Amino acid sequence: MKFSRLALAVSVLPASLLAVEQPGSLEEQLKVPALVITSGRQAEPRAQATTATSVFSRADIERLQPTSVVELLRRVPGVQVTDNGSGSLASLYIRGTKSAQSLVLVDGMRIGSASSGDSNLQHINVDQIERIEVLRGPRSAVYGADAIGGVVQIFTRRSAGEGLKPFVRASYGSNHTWQRSAGLSGGDGQTRFSLAGSLDETDGIDRTGTSYASDQDHDAYRNKAFSLSLSHSFNDSIEAGVNVLDQRGRTEFDNPFGRFDMTTFESVGQAPYSDFTVSSVSSYLDAQINDTWGSRLEVGHSENREESLDKLSDERGVFNTYRDSVNWLNTLTLSDSHSLLLGADWYEDQLNSNTAFEEQQRWNQAAFVQHRYEGESFSTELGLRHDKNEQFGSENTWSGALTLPLNAANDLILSYSEGFRAPTFNDLYYPDYSNPNLKPEHSKSYELQWRSELAETTRLEASLYRTDIEDAIASDQNFIPQNIAKARIHGFEAALQQELFGWQGQLGVAFVDPRDRDSGHTLNRRARRTLSLDLDRTFGDFAVGATWRAVSSSYDDPNNKYELAGYGLLGLRGSWQATPELKLEAKIDNLMDKDYQQALYEHEGTRYAYRQAGRTALLGFVWTPKI
Repeated sequence: MKFSRLALAVSVLPASLLAVEQPGSLEEQLKVPALVITSGRQAEPRAQATTATSVFSRADIERLQPTSVVELLRRVPGVQVTDNGSGSLASLYIRGTKSAQSLVLVDGMRIGSASSGDSNLQHINVDQIERIEVLRGPRSAVYGADAIGGVVQIFTRRSAGEGLKPFVRASYGSNHTWQRSAGLSGGDGQTRFSLAGSLDETDGIDRTGTSYASDQDHDAYRNKAFSLSLSHSFNDSIEAGVNVLDQRGRTEFDNPFGRFDMTTFESVGQAPYSDFTVSSVSSYLDAQINDTWGSRLEVGHSENREESLDKLSDERGVFNTYRDSVNWLNTLTLSDSHSLLLGADWYEDQLNSNTAFEEQQRWNQAAFVQHRYEGESFSTELGLRHDKNEQFGSENTWSGALTLPLNAANDLILSYSEGFRAPTFNDLYYPDYSNPNLKPEHSKSYELQWRSELAETTRLEASLYRTDIEDAIASDQNFIPQNIAKARIHGFEAALQQELFGWQGQLGVAFVDPRDRDSGHTLNRRARRTLSLDLDRTFGDFAVGATWRAVSSSYDDPNNKYELAGYGLLGLRGSWQATPELKLEAKIDNLMDKDYQQALYEHEGTRYAYRQAGRTALLGFVWTPKI
């Protein structure tokens, strides 16, 4: 039997959880929605994973026709993503936490900026993605710093099977938007590969209204992306592979605040833009040492580079993060009921900037252990991780979970998790606006999950949770970051999958109450209620679908003075498999041409809303010729 990392995970499961046929390679595992990898850093059935998890497979991506990763993530209950147009910075809020409090991985490698903590998700091209997994809730006991709100892991596109399988995709739509991609995948029983490239371009929209004359233009966006995956099984026990993902391009944006001109002592307009690169290279060696011990070694390098420029001045800002990492994971099957995950992580951040940071390099090393017990009456998971960082010192994080099967169709999961966020280089060393004495932020979370197979075609997952954040980093009246803030987040979320009269439905709802414990104010730009509904049906060669997304009101500022109105957006999509090799696709977003806002800006003492795109359409084709 061909070697599989999954064998270690499934060997401790009761027979009732093994209804899903277990694939034999990681390439195949990534194509099975009933499996997850991110929760325990190994492939396992979703029924075993203790963390609330959402999965988007390649089939989901093709069915939903998203134009960006951001669009996909907005479907996850408890997840909000705000931006100000194509290519603009996407702010990720998982369960009421902010972007820097959630961890983003590509093929197991961190991709965030060491200076700001942002991960630039908006630049990752969906045509280069095989799968996305979203963990909701702290996972620092397994991943270390930054996993307070949750973890998003993106897997690069993989082989579509044996033999050569090419594809070509092209779309054109509103605002002179072009999306073009092509790829080739294939292999045999031992070696598999996938190679793909894409080019996305759009003229964009004018994101600001009343502002400087230089801002009254459309903000264009261009993204060139490339992905490569290659894996080889030397025998039934040893497998090696490499994965590459690279995005680079240019995004234009508006600066309605203007630039202070030192010669005229007045605020003047700008025409700013950024050249960006987000890339990750990872390699692995997977070995089944014996019947008890499986080991995996991962080595990676990621880059998050941004150079900001202005067409009307010589202003220039460079913030480039280079990160090297090594991960060693070991799974020990101690018996039919007990297993251990043992691991060690190391990574080093290097910041290159034209801003004079006092420090521009730091390393982090960690060791962790996680024990699992699987019994007939209950199951447990207990994890501990120790991190040692060159700048902020040592941290220990714990997690524990108890799973109680009520019957064959219902499980209750009680869990406790700790998390922490390491201060960024901006927090610690940005000239005149930093604090080198900052401590990491800390969190404690308590959660109750209910998972139910209500019927053969119905699945419900619901979570009730509380998160307390201490030592939260916030700026004082002099804009110096301090460990002065505290936050308390209560929340409920539910995900329902239902098939009815041939329609496939997916509903996600979330209620969250994120508050500053000192002031009592709601944390800014976080809506208390969100809803996402997808309906899809196939009629022979035709497929149709619709998406409804509703977001309640929120506040733009921490003092809750400026309210952002709630909104609802409707989207339609359809496809026609015209021939076995040619599929035509069409979609309309914001069908009702809703005017809505996700952020405000101030100009000459008055606040205005950043503009969002109105009704947009996209028409394209996918050609998969047979060779």
